[in-house]
Amino acid sequence: MSPAAELLLERAGTIGDEGTVPSPCISVCRMDPDTDLCQGCFRTLDEIAAWGMADDGDRRALWKILVQRARQA
Repeated sequence: MSPAAELLLERAGTIGDEGTVPSPCISVCRMDPDTDLCQGCFRTLDEIAAWGMADDGDRRALWKILVQRARQA
């Protein structure tokens, strides 16, 4: 597992069912040409662009997807 995946999984464990949902960005902003995912946060460009307008429910749902992606990395 990559260090970025380990960090993302660690951060995911701090997200509760209430309160503000933190961005998954870890400032490793490089898109993988094979997967079209950021190598730091495992989001697509569309997911990155939509984050700012997403509500906390949508953000929590995306975090669940990111955890799955990180575990597969």
